[in-house]
Amino acid sequence: MVRRAGGSPPALAALSQVLRLQRSRQTDVVFPLQKLARYLDSGADTSRFRLFQPGLAALQRAEALFCSGRDHTIDYVSSAVRMDHAPPLALPEVCFVGRSNVGKSSLIRALFSLSPEVEVRVSKTPGHTKKMNFFKVGKYFTLVDMPGYGYRAPRDFVEMVEAYLQERHNLKRTFLLVDGVVGLQKTDHIAVEMLEEFGIPYVMVLTKIDRASRGLLLRNVLNIQEFVKEKTQGCFPQLFLVSSLEFSGVHLLRCFVAHVTGNLPAVEAS
Repeated sequence: MVRRAGGSPPALAALSQVLRLQRSRQTDVVFPLQKLARYLDSGADTSRFRLFQPGLAALQRAEALFCSGRDHTIDYVSSAVRMDHAPPLALPEVCFVGRSNVGKSSLIRALFSLSPEVEVRVSKTPGHTKKMNFFKVGKYFTLVDMPGYGYRAPRDFVEMVEAYLQERHNLKRTFLLVDGVVGLQKTDHIAVEMLEEFGIPYVMVLTKIDRASRGLLLRNVLNIQEFVKEKTQGCFPQLFLVSSLEFSGVHLLRCFVAHVTGNLPAVEAS
């Protein structure tokens, strides 16, 4: 298990660090899906590559939500295996779910990297997260790290997650994480079916994009975009690409979390 508590944020965790890069590199870090779109055939439809395209001011406002301070505390609140152990329905909520070893806890740690006192447990062993872990972001929203499904999933995973999705009425969006190297797997399709059945709005996030070749990543993106278009009703049509190691896409994902929880009144187009 690895914990980060205290110390300086890693390189490119803050927008101020990204803005020191060359302009083209800035775009690559903040909008990795747009970087990938450059390699599509001419005339290809790129509308689903840029549906959520906030400007700098919105990105900065979102980043501020993920920075703890004297008047803005970000805390791990509690863990729960049953809904009667979950915190009260006080704030808008988002949850992150995905296969074991998809990099879910690493991504949440990257989102909170500007508040290094927030402890997010990351294990080298797949399936470490066994409970629903709740993180309160000031007075603005709650973020939930759900157990992974598939390999080494908790025995009562289905009951736990189904109860959460059906009973958590303050849930604004589910973030379904998919491994960017291997694409959608059978267990991911089962998760999609559950979200669709319950009518839960969700978005797909492709992780570990630093480990995939450009050709492989583009193929997976196009396949998943087609799946979302043809087979889903509740999925946001734009994918989000992230690397928790290089911080590609992390700033944009922070902004989308702020947006869906109602903490960005208006998202400007860049």
